[in-house]
Amino acid sequence: MPISETAIAADRPLLSTRHLRAYYRGLVALHGIDLAVGAGEIVAVVGANGAGKSTLLRAIAGQVARSGEIMFNGIALANLPAYRICRLGIALVPEGRRLFPRLSVEDNLRLGAYARRGPERFRPLELVFELFPRLQERLTQRAELLSGGEQQMLAIGRALMTSPRLLMLDEPSQGLMPRLVDDIFAAITQIRARGVTVLIVEQRLAEALAIADRAYVVQTGRIVLQGSAREIAENAEVRRAYLGM
Repeated sequence: MPISETAIAADRPLLSTRHLRAYYRGLVALHGIDLAVGAGEIVAVVGANGAGKSTLLRAIAGQVARSGEIMFNGIALANLPAYRICRLGIALVPEGRRLFPRLSVEDNLRLGAYARRGPERFRPLELVFELFPRLQERLTQRAELLSGGEQQMLAIGRALMTSPRLLMLDEPSQGLMPRLVDDIFAAITQIRARGVTVLIVEQRLAEALAIADRAYVVQTGRIVLQGSAREIAENAEVRRAYLGM
């Protein structure tokens, strides 16, 4: 279960946004998002397809036009390009994984460390192989030949090669069998246990809330509900809208 210190995330956030607006294909996709993620937390952003969840992660990562305030570890991000945001310690695992399909597992992982320098640049491989031993068994295999679950493991592993302080995951369960979904969510909890803060966007609300400390519900580009994961899971309106209960 979440540690009690995460309850004070709003007072000492690692990441926060204020009045964040984002623009996609000439339209306003986010309408003034205020969000906070404390160091060591897992925070879930949930909602229907098209609500703006993925755009939120991309706005934080500097991949879409945005305005408003984004603070990470005391540094303003709103005017920084994506590559500088990544080097500050934010890694995004995008929806659909976006691997290099014809490159090997090893090459995909090593490309994740392209911005790191020095003899320790590939040190995160130890953590990746500990979390996902199947990747070590398939180092020479092309990414396109992996199963869907293995590809998701590789996408997460590639992000971990940057040694992020904040890992952002966009629909990590997409297209996976239930057993593999369980494996991915178990890995996310292990990643947090190793000191990495996690912000996860997910349509599988029950599974996301089961591992999260806190959650935000997004609807048409706005936050309509927030609270502890338990509060969100027990909210009658949320249960009707997203769990069919």
